[in-house]
Amino acid sequence: MQKFMQKLSGKLDEALKFGTAAIILAIPLYQKFPFISIPGTYVSVRLEDFLILTVSFIWFLKIVPNYKVFLKDRVNQAIILFLGVSLVSLISAMFLTNTVVIHLGVLNWARRVEYMLPFFIGFSAMRSKSDLWFYIKCIFIAIFFVFIFGVGQKHFNWPVITTQNREYSKGIALKYIPGGHLASTFAGHYDLAAYIIITSPILFALLFSGFAKDIKTKVFVFAFIAMSFWLLVNTVSRISVASYMLSGSIILFLVKKWKLIPVFVVAVAILGGLSMSLVARYESIIKVFIKDVSAAEPVVSPAPAPVVEDRSTSIRINVEWPRAIRALTKNPLMGTGFSSITLATDNDYLRLLGEAGIVGFLAFVIIFKRIIGLILPRLKNIDLSNIGDLYVIAIASAIPGVLLNAVFIDVFEASKFAILFWLMLGFAVSAIKNEKNPEFSK
Repeated sequence: MQKFMQKLSGKLDEALKFGTAAIILAIPLYQKFPFISIPGTYVSVRLEDFLILTVSFIWFLKIVPNYKVFLKDRVNQAIILFLGVSLVSLISAMFLTNTVVIHLGVLNWARRVEYMLPFFIGFSAMRSKSDLWFYIKCIFIAIFFVFIFGVGQKHFNWPVITTQNREYSKGIALKYIPGGHLASTFAGHYDLAAYIIITSPILFALLFSGFAKDIKTKVFVFAFIAMSFWLLVNTVSRISVASYMLSGSIILFLVKKWKLIPVFVVAVAILGGLSMSLVARYESIIKVFIKDVSAAEPVVSPAPAPVVEDRSTSIRINVEWPRAIRALTKNPLMGTGFSSITLATDNDYLRLLGEAGIVGFLAFVIIFKRIIGLILPRLKNIDLSNIGDLYVIAIASAIPGVLLNAVFIDVFEASKFAILFWLMLGFAVSAIKNEKNPEFSK
């Protein structure tokens, strides 16, 4: 019986490993074709949802014998607390404030569960340094094909599948418009940009580590950095470029390449400036700022001034953010429930406050507080020849960039990004907690 259980455990480990690899590859590369439409919304059940369900079931079988250990973990407790609080918020919204349609609210809560389950999967699936190397290689493969498809979209009319409005979400194949936002295999350009922010620090960490000793390896890694940056610039996401600068500067600091930080920032600014679309977007928001500053000055000419507006900024300030704030005032403690303030808020913090209230927001903050509380002590003694340390500092560098992005983007509701983000956080926490485990050093 004992041999049977050991054999079963080994099979589950193997299935979980390759299931996790499938997530790393399929989530960024498989485009968002709808599979089952949900009435009343343009969000659909997709094939990747079944992949997450299958791998989650394997993880569940793996974790059942050690469920007590799982439940004692403080990060796991924080995630369960957030999901529990948000469920209470949803029930309140359905039966007290009547601010959500029941099936839409339940679906949106279930999707949050789906996005966070990969954290547990990542933690359990990363049992050794060889596993971590395997997953990093999968990330390299994913970046390469995302880049190839992005080039195909921009220069060879390869199809664009996006979910940015009701009609497009039906799986309609579009074409890239010159000067537009590149999405590659992602549902939108913001999702792609956020993906670059969480993966690029891994590339930087490897470039300046003991693992890239020869010139061929350095050129290889640098090529992937160049691919990623090309993708980022072509998303034409202003906040994501700033987030990239932030995360890149942090990783350079942590690998003790302080002198390269100003060079990196200037290089990003100059190379980003070669994209006229990106420059135009920055110019538009600068013009709006100048207009707002000069609005207090007396008008000399009676002639009407030309209208100066940055559309995305205007929608945020005049529509989306006030809508989230109104939702918060209706029920400050528990919010008005997931799905109550429509699809986008373009500020994940205001969205969370509006939908889950102050209690839900604080529960979410606790998750990051505990994860960052694990990461910070590890940063004091970094070994650049240790792949576990390199990965931890890469994720430590990515988190501030992601949190900055969330000021203007609903990144934690973007499925492709959110699933991969929580999965990669799970790897990092596993690397920290299992470092002293002899099995992990293999």
